[in-house]
Amino acid sequence: MPYLKPYVILELVGMEAITQPTLNFTDSALVRVKLLLQKPENQGKALRVFVIGGGCAGLNYSMAVGFEKPDDYVVESDGYKIVVDRKSMQFLSGMQVDYYESIQSSGFKFNNPNAVATCGCGLSFKTSQKSDIQKAKPCH
Repeated sequence: MPYLKPYVILELVGMEAITQPTLNFTDSALVRVKLLLQKPENQGKALRVFVIGGGCAGLNYSMAVGFEKPDDYVVESDGYKIVVDRKSMQFLSGMQVDYYESIQSSGFKFNNPNAVATCGCGLSFKTSQKSDIQKAKPCH
């Protein structure tokens, strides 16, 4: 299954490559993003992926439709944009976002290599790095 890899190597220092953070969307996730952003009320907007404090594990994945900001990381596919603020990207770099549909439910699924613990709901996670926004609260 191909993944959108939005960032490339910027430069080589000695024999070590320096790269930008990555965020990968599966084909099914990109199809769903495009469907959301094609709605008339979302013209010219982007899907924002971000992290907020809370949940059982301390951090929650969130998404909202909004406008791109100058310091955002931007993933673009077929003219549609997905944006991540710099603070959130420190928790999301390398993450894969998928979209699933079943008889019982549908939604985005996050596979985050930075997560050292997750809640059963799949929306709350904890990383090894310390942060002022990472505060665990009961989900239910």
